[in-house]
Amino acid sequence: MKEFSELKLPDNVKYAENHEWVRSADGKARIGISDYAQDQLGDIVYVELPDIGSTFKKGEAFGTVESVKAVTDLYMPVGGEILSTNTALEESPELVNSEPYDEGWMIEIELTDDIQSGGLMSRDAYIELLKG
Repeated sequence: MKEFSELKLPDNVKYAENHEWVRSADGKARIGISDYAQDQLGDIVYVELPDIGSTFKKGEAFGTVESVKAVTDLYMPVGGEILSTNTALEESPELVNSEPYDEGWMIEIELTDDIQSGGLMSRDAYIELLKG
């Protein structure tokens, strides 16, 4: 497990309490799990993602991540319709471990919620949550 100081926590994304991140632009958003979450899970061996066109409300489970340690549900940090999924994760789920904010993103959605009112956290607020 990484030391806290080793975690990559970019400030150009918003974070949810369940450790998902959101990067939004032009009414769309990409979603994945944070460096902290992937580190806690360990080696990721499988990612199950939803069908394109599916719609989810904030807080609903949209998929699962299976690691050598556990199977964990993924929760929508904001509501939206699935526009695309990261098909690279089908063959290379370990991208979530190595590049959680870039090549390891999971879904892209068209937002149905206002990202600003979703209760998402800034990098600094997320760090405070992690420090507990």
